[in-house]
Amino acid sequence: MTKTFSDARDKGEHVKVTSRHKPGFLERLRETSGGMLIGLVAFSLSFYVHFTNEGRAVKTAASLDEGLSIVVSLDTINRVASENEGRLIHLSGALSTSKPLSDPNYGISIECVKLKRQVEMYQWIEQEDSKEYEENGEIKTETRYSYSTEWRTEVVSSRHYDREIAHQNPSAMAVESLTAVASSVQVGRFDLSKGLIDKIGNFRQLSLENMQAPNAYATIEGDYFYHSLNLRSPEVGDLRVSFHYAGLSGRASPLGPADVITVIGRQQGEKVTAYQTKSGDVLELLYLTALSAEEVFQKEHESNTLKTWALRAGGWLMMFLGLSLMTKIIHTLVDWLPLVRDLVNIGLNIFALCVATSLSLLTIACGWLFYRPMWALLIGALAAVPIVIAKSRNPPKNHLRKGE
Repeated sequence: MTKTFSDARDKGEHVKVTSRHKPGFLERLRETSGGMLIGLVAFSLSFYVHFTNEGRAVKTAASLDEGLSIVVSLDTINRVASENEGRLIHLSGALSTSKPLSDPNYGISIECVKLKRQVEMYQWIEQEDSKEYEENGEIKTETRYSYSTEWRTEVVSSRHYDREIAHQNPSAMAVESLTAVASSVQVGRFDLSKGLIDKIGNFRQLSLENMQAPNAYATIEGDYFYHSLNLRSPEVGDLRVSFHYAGLSGRASPLGPADVITVIGRQQGEKVTAYQTKSGDVLELLYLTALSAEEVFQKEHESNTLKTWALRAGGWLMMFLGLSLMTKIIHTLVDWLPLVRDLVNIGLNIFALCVATSLSLLTIACGWLFYRPMWALLIGALAAVPIVIAKSRNPPKNHLRKGE
């Protein structure tokens, strides 16, 4: 059953109340069984995440150490030394491109590595706010719908809006977003590989100050080209276009000097490409500032450490949620007893927390066992701490024999 209440004071804001019968014990048990399967999958995947993450972290660290020990820092970028062919090299310098990137439809032309045209459309956006409550033996859901208009870079489908008729969005944009990339990018005499060019992403919005509108269908306001009849009160379907550039490369550009970058990779003729290390990783590094080789590898080590801990936390969370879903059936069996239900819920959460922590540490120890045995033994010892603490809080039971 559905009831709808409207508030005419807002843009179509209304409240819809739906009701459903309160699920019985067997229904709740069936739903919990489905959650157990999802929990089992998450629990199993957490072991894979933990184990592979440790192997990846150690391999990456070893590759970075190897790279630092063999890298050659170039004294000049204006000459290609044949003795460095095939070696890992480090160089810093200003970006340069063969020709500017342009968008003739808007009269834009910039010497840069990437030029992005970003198109936004004025659209209806639906917001939902739901809450559940129990009334007369039924579960009721009260959903409040409201609508506002916003600029969005993606087309927002209004087909499933609760009130689509009054809040329809166009199905496509008349002007598309796109990113142009320079075909050739150099630092001194060296050409950058596609992988290195892909790493240049320091986009900055282009100022349209002192520019003229390209045609009668576009109007400049701030740093946007507007396709709208009324800038102060745009209509749904109106467009606005902005431009963003990355990797400035012009020597005498009014936007400023060319960006200086630092690159580490394999010298292959006059090109810098990916370098395959003996440790198993590929080194193809780029930073959007001037750095020494030592500074680059230090930053990479920091990034590797951050990624490792993020995946460790993600693996632990997967294991905890998996265990929680797998043991939720116990909570369902006693949820008709309020006091018991709350105690069981606390106990199950503590159980999932302790087991997830212990198994995560043990899995991490196994991952390290093949690379750093001493660290593995230390982590294995730490894994037993939560179990020891849990057992210490439960005093041993005295079993007395007859006659004693």
